[in-house]
Formats: sequence, C-alpha cells, structure tokens
Amino acid sequence: MRRAILEILESNSKATPEYIATLLGSTPQEVQAEIRAMEEKGIILQYRTLINWEKAGHEMVHALIEVKVTPQRDVGFHQVAERIYRYPEVRSVALMSGTYDLSVEVQGKSMKEVALFVAEKLATLEHVTSTVTHFVLKKYKEDGVILEGEETNHRQVIVP
Repeated sequence: MRRAILEILESNSKATPEYIATLLGSTPQEVQAEIRAMEEKGIILQYRTLINWEKAGHEMVHALIEVKVTPQRDVGFHQVAERIYRYPEVRSVALMSGTYDLSVEVQGKSMKEVALFVAEKLATLEHVTSTVTHFVLKKYKEDGVILEGEETNHRQVIVP
C-alpha cells in the first residue's frame, strides 16, 4: 500500500487521503496513518508544486554545471557536495560517474547572476578543480511532466 500511496502522491501531491483510499480500496484513516508514518520516517520529504515559470511570465535561468572535485580523505566528495548544496542558488547536487564528479543545477534571475555564482562561489571552493556550465535554453519535460503541448500518440494505425 505504501508504494501505491507514494506513486499517487508523486504524480499529484494534492491527492487527499479520501481520494487515495478510494483508488486503493482502503479507508481514509489508514491512508492518513501511512502518510503520517512516511512523513515521520523521512520517506516523504515535502509536497511540491511544479510551476511553468515561463508561462507565468517570470523568466528564470537554469544551468547544469559539471564540477570536478579532488576527493578528500575519509569523506570523499561528501564535504564538498554539502558546501555546494547549502547555497540557495543550488537546486540539486548529484554525485556522478564519468568525466566529472558532481552535477549541480543552479537557478537564477539572469545568465549573469548564474555566471557570477559559478565564478565567485562555486569555482573558488577548495577542492573544486574545474567547472563546465551548460545553460538550459528550454525545458520540455520536468519531473515526468510535459511542460508545453500534450503528449500525442505517434503510433501508426493498423489496417487489416
């Protein structure tokens, strides 16, 4: 039941316990108890709203930054990652395999603001050896949601 509740809430954080209970053939009290238990255990961290800021008339600049780091003895990449994710401009940080170590997503009001963040805060951190910044030009899909247009069926019609 937990997995089903999580899947419903992941796609619609406004789903009420009554609605979820109807879908799962359960009671709202059982669903509410499961949700509360998962909140207390840190399984459910927060409820979010996905906003298309471009449609709302507020332009935001997003950048994906590849960061190479010199790992530190006994803590590896963790300490540097922690310093990076504490900046309010940073939306996400992930340890990566491949040609760079950390993937950092940054949001700002302008390209200059993001560039200054990289130049003055991120690139100057101890143990950061290099950065490569990729500005996001347009988002088509985020968190599994298509931001513009509707998903269309591109399959061909089968004719007998």
